[in-house]
Amino acid sequence: MNDYTTIQKSALKELGQKTQGDKVIWAMVLLLALVSMLVVYSSTGLLAYRLNKGNTELYLFKQIVFIGIGVAIIYFSHRVNYTLYSRAARLLFLLSIPLLIYTLFFGVTLNEGSRWIRLPLINLTFQTSDLAKLSLFMYLSRMLSKKQDVIKDFRKGFLPVIIPVGIICLLIAPANLSTALLIGATSLLLMFIGRINTKHIALTIGIAMIPLVMLVALSAAYYDKEAGKSKELPAVLESGRVSTWIKRVQNFVYDSKQIDKDENYQVNQAKIAIAKGGLFGLGPGNSEQRNFLPHPYSDFIYAIIIEEYGLVGGAFVLFIYLVFLFRCIRIFRKCPYAFGVFLALGLSFTLVIQALINMAVTVNLFPVRWWYRGAYLPGRGNCKRYKKNRSRC
Repeated sequence: MNDYTTIQKSALKELGQKTQGDKVIWAMVLLLALVSMLVVYSSTGLLAYRLNKGNTELYLFKQIVFIGIGVAIIYFSHRVNYTLYSRAARLLFLLSIPLLIYTLFFGVTLNEGSRWIRLPLINLTFQTSDLAKLSLFMYLSRMLSKKQDVIKDFRKGFLPVIIPVGIICLLIAPANLSTALLIGATSLLLMFIGRINTKHIALTIGIAMIPLVMLVALSAAYYDKEAGKSKELPAVLESGRVSTWIKRVQNFVYDSKQIDKDENYQVNQAKIAIAKGGLFGLGPGNSEQRNFLPHPYSDFIYAIIIEEYGLVGGAFVLFIYLVFLFRCIRIFRKCPYAFGVFLALGLSFTLVIQALINMAVTVNLFPVRWWYRGAYLPGRGNCKRYKKNRSRC
């Protein structure tokens, strides 16, 4: 037994020596993995029991497998010299463009948005915008590091950087506007840090604001305040995702306090979960709103965290992300090469900003975003169940 224990300690010590990088970041990753396992198991127990003949651990095992794959990818990626990613950036960027085009026209469609492609051998859906986001930030970091001598020049410095960003955002926006906005905003932040002329950045923001202002104006123009509902949209606005964007803006601005509207069902259930959680929560596994809230294990998992672990638990998760961001900023300050600086900032900013937006959506600071990544309970069915059981809430 002593020999076996010695071998285990030796193996762990060797693994620790091979594990490079910031130990605090590794700790934050493992903490987030632990939190996700606890909350996913709690929020999917009844769903798994009902759909899988009493097997309540099914989704927990799936989560553990995905976490294991993710940690393995992180480990092997961090063993690679990051300068090699600069060489692969252009190839990955060029590969992501046809993938996005294919997804736009032939991808798996959920909630009126074509965002996924199905991997045939393992029968899993893959969101191509994730690969495009990663490849774009790698390519953007490469271009910013190489163009520092002419970075203030519009033609030689700005255009080679902004054109790839525009291509990726335009290909993602028709199916997933919020992701396109997130990528665009993070890219502009990187450009600002990369010493791009602020006038050029301001010009880009001004151009990007034009369609957003038009969207808000159309949302106001086609809403009947007296009737409390959206007006009939012309045929030209019913095409694609435009009508969906208009209705989401209308719902957030005008209808957010109408509790009986089906569109507000998710937000209202999230608010109930947060209110029940209080300061210290109901305790692990004691969530009640997981039975009413659509996607309690994905889009609205933060509401379940607060319900079970209280505001203290919610603040702890936020603290983990902020520590992660702080440590990434420390890395970029010590990085000897510009490519590593921009890559660390781009990846860390987009991850943390996306997490903050998800938290803001949960507490209704931002409009609801539906990120379907798997087979979830249909929202309409949950709305009917909610109306039948409202007194129990």
